[in-house]
Amino acid sequence: MKQRARRYFTQTEMSEVWDRWEQGESLNAIARSLDRYHSAVQGAFARTGGIRPAPRPRSRLALTPAEREEISRGLVAGHSIRAIALQLGRAPSTVSREVQRNGGRRCYRANKADEAAWQRSHRPKTCKLAKNPALAHIVAGKLVERWSPRQIAGWLKRSYSDDESFQVSHETIYLTLYIQARGALKKELIKYLRRSRAMRRSRHHTQKTSNHGRITDAVSISERPPEAEDRTVPGHWEGDLLCGSNNSQIATLVERHTRYVMLVRVPSKDTKTVINALIKQAHKLPRELYKSLTWDRGSEMADHTQFSLATDIDVFFCDPQHP
Repeated sequence: MKQRARRYFTQTEMSEVWDRWEQGESLNAIARSLDRYHSAVQGAFARTGGIRPAPRPRSRLALTPAEREEISRGLVAGHSIRAIALQLGRAPSTVSREVQRNGGRRCYRANKADEAAWQRSHRPKTCKLAKNPALAHIVAGKLVERWSPRQIAGWLKRSYSDDESFQVSHETIYLTLYIQARGALKKELIKYLRRSRAMRRSRHHTQKTSNHGRITDAVSISERPPEAEDRTVPGHWEGDLLCGSNNSQIATLVERHTRYVMLVRVPSKDTKTVINALIKQAHKLPRELYKSLTWDRGSEMADHTQFSLATDIDVFFCDPQHP
């Protein structure tokens, strides 16, 4: 299998990744949309526990990319630092420091200087629970007692109404649990949450999508020929997939008229493998002895149209059961 070249997510891609995650899309769906591996997307989420980082704002006092571009052009034109600063309305010392810390007159590049400034400006704020070990100990104790973070936050607000240093929001508790880099609450405490996931999921996330468990273009069993229903004519079969131990599967085929049984061993239960095995088995019988096949709504028959095209055998499905 050809291996993809390793590449990192751009800022634009990460923004799209977080948007899709918050809309409830699965990791596999997000990875496919960006032509990445599932593990790459999972790793990006794991660094922050599935919680979108707050956007970092630029300081209103910092040089803008446009100003850095003007500095670069001024240097190329041979203008003095004071002339460039006067044109920008900045102090000469500001422009001088900017140029010196980014390679000097000969090597200054606006784009690289802006990226370097953005990296240097990163000042992660110390978590409140990390600054107050006593508060972290109280929160950990309540989590072990199966209190939810929201209950803990409410109790702290009432119990320490006159001391804000012992008050913390439920979101801070969640963030500290899921982002272990904060170093205040142990990861083992996650198991005491009511939903003990390794990463936080979107409230919109669900594996039961609109087409979950549905077979595309399925024909209902009610449309099966009458002779198949009353068992008067041979050639109408019913099938099912039996799964055993050690990842073993057998497809069972029962002829309704004679009760004749055929067993088809399949190495995997994915639809491609099952369909190919059933096609091979169908070609072993005369056409008049194999007219239709009825199956339940298992995902192994998702590619039933391929079976019908290859064998000219109609496939019918049991009606879904409703509670």
